[in-house]
Order: sequence, then structure tokens, then C-alpha cells
Amino acid sequence: MYERRNEPLLPRSAFFLRLASHTGVAIGIVLGSLGIGILGYHFLEGLAWIDALVNAAMILGGMGPVAVLHTDAGKLFASFYALYSGMVFLVAVGIIIAPVFHRLLHHFHLESGMDDAKDNSESS
Repeated sequence: MYERRNEPLLPRSAFFLRLASHTGVAIGIVLGSLGIGILGYHFLEGLAWIDALVNAAMILGGMGPVAVLHTDAGKLFASFYALYSGMVFLVAVGIIIAPVFHRLLHHFHLESGMDDAKDNSESS
């Protein structure tokens, strides 16, 4: 998926396509997680669809719940969904940053490889 250390740096257009695909995957994960939250709040706590959306979005965004929870099942769901949401945020950010971090490291590795090649040619 990524170029190896001895391969040239990916052209900018291809890099931006890679970044867009990673961003698409991260958005898909967030939307899927939002769907899980909406369904959980709607069916376990009995919230209306719009209220379930607001609650799920607020938890997923790290803000906290909006509606007061009345059932034990809803409270348990909210507890686990909040923990899950924290991990989803970290994973989504990691997926988006991975291509940028790889490109940065690959760029520095290529620069250090050029210096090594110059040193080897001068010493022979």
C-alpha cells in the first residue's frame, strides 16, 4: 500500500488521492459509529430519532450526553458507547494522519540515503 524505503517519493497528486481515501475510510468509521449510537439510544432508551442523533453526535464528539437517561440498559449503553467513541476518535485521527506521517518519514529517509550515496562515492 505504501512505497518502500528504496522507492521514490509518491507524486503529490497520488499522495492527495491516498490522503482522500484515508479520510474517506475515517469518515466511514465515524458515520458507522454514529449509526450505532443512534440505534442504541433509540431502541434502548426510547429517544426519538432526532434526539438519538443529537445524543450520539454529542457523545461521539466528546461533549457528553444531552438527554437524561432513564433506563439501566440506556445507561449501560451510554457508558460503553462513550468509551468506544473515545477510541473511534483516536483511530480516525490515526487513519487520516498515517499517510502524512509516512510521507514525512519517507522524505527524510530519502534525504539521508542521498547523503550516504554521496559519502560512498567520495570514499571510493
